[in-house]
Amino acid sequence: MLIGIDLGTSTCKAVAVAETGEVVAKSSRDYPMINLRQGWAEQDPAKWWQATDAVISALTAQLPRHGQEVDGIGLCGQMHGLTALDTSGTPLRHAILWNDQRSAPQCDWITERAGGLDGLLRLTQNRMLPGFTGGKIIWLREHEPEVYARTARILNPKDYLRLRMTGNHVTDVSDASGTGLFDVANRSWSKQLLGLLDIDPALLPDVVESTEATGSIRPELAARWNIPEATLVFGGGGDAVIQTTAMGLVDPGPVGFTIGTAGIVAGGTASCPDNPDGRVQVSCGNAPGRWHIMGVSLAAGGAFQWFRDALAPAQPVSFERLIGLARDVAPGSEGLLFLPYLLGERSPHIAPDASATWIGLTPMHSVAHLTRSVLEGVLLNLREILEVCRRAGLECDRIVASGGATNEPLWLEMLADVLGHETVTVTGATDGGAYGAALTAGVGAGRWNSLEEALAGVVVERTFTPNPANTAVYDAVFARHRRLYEHLEPVFQDAATS
Repeated sequence: MLIGIDLGTSTCKAVAVAETGEVVAKSSRDYPMINLRQGWAEQDPAKWWQATDAVISALTAQLPRHGQEVDGIGLCGQMHGLTALDTSGTPLRHAILWNDQRSAPQCDWITERAGGLDGLLRLTQNRMLPGFTGGKIIWLREHEPEVYARTARILNPKDYLRLRMTGNHVTDVSDASGTGLFDVANRSWSKQLLGLLDIDPALLPDVVESTEATGSIRPELAARWNIPEATLVFGGGGDAVIQTTAMGLVDPGPVGFTIGTAGIVAGGTASCPDNPDGRVQVSCGNAPGRWHIMGVSLAAGGAFQWFRDALAPAQPVSFERLIGLARDVAPGSEGLLFLPYLLGERSPHIAPDASATWIGLTPMHSVAHLTRSVLEGVLLNLREILEVCRRAGLECDRIVASGGATNEPLWLEMLADVLGHETVTVTGATDGGAYGAALTAGVGAGRWNSLEEALAGVVVERTFTPNPANTAVYDAVFARHRRLYEHLEPVFQDAATS
């Protein structure tokens, strides 16, 4: 039996996966986000660990042998976060998360130090985006020097769990790719960039492939969770990458659309792309010798959740009620357009100062129109990201959808219509990163010979065929949508500085 753990933005999930690839048990726990200022997003690592402890205890209790059959654990988690630790492994402050935008000035400085965008892309194959770990490190050094001086190690969120489980400071190549300090083409830390930035390499963890072992569970945890003391913890992956892997997308061809808190458009490739303008994010894949191209929108399902909560904060209306309202509105929301830039944006535009916007709002529009326009705005944004990814070399012969929002069929019906392309869901995608993490553990433990073999059991569950009439409407709406950012960019910048 294999366990996969996914430390998400709001929830820790775990699944137990049999050697057949079947998910036999699940557990989850939520934890809060901390927003101290506009554009800031933090979490308490202690809450991560409390949730993980509860999740694993609940999961193993469901198993036939109550955990004694477990022979491998894989880790997955939200990418790009900064967890600053002292010499004893204790967090020195709240972790700064992937959707935090405070480090934009530091990212500009890093790019300048690297010799401009072209120089940075030669070193890491990626821009230094405000969400990435690298800018956060420089922000910490500049704004909290006393904390930085005490920092002995910096880990991404899932790797803090690994430290608590094994005592080892280790990450995997896919999560390291999202720090902005990693030479993705050569699958190693960029020593040249670290030198230019005066960042001590000793602050960063060791790096392994996703299927490599990283240490055994501490004896006291093995006893607490009722799993064997020799149980190994494997590399796993950053959630955006391993979610794509869990959808069966390792090789070129199919493209994954993940609609969770964020929105991700991604697929696999057999070589590291050049990424000449830095418009996409390039990562090492979870399989050796594979890479991963993606574009990430910071607010997808999160935009819908914000809308639901903002409508009635004292007694929120249900998502089901809102979906019902949206179904009653014709495609195009009668001219109402929504840009989902609640947290700034990473793709298709690198725009930390952008903000969410409705265009075309009139007295004729109701809550139902507002609701549908939010869903449409998220999906149109993802369509624009797909165009950017295609220009970077991502092939697209199939659409596979996943993420929490896709439990609701309307999201999938609309996605097929917006893209004008048949869209499917597959087994394993529902459990996303946790499932992918379990599979990497299974490959590392010798249950399967490769990730491709482990993914052989991933099959189509549901198919959604586009409605040609709706697609024609969305083609016209998309033509208007894609022009909005260019017109509004100066407004966003003025609003951010006012």
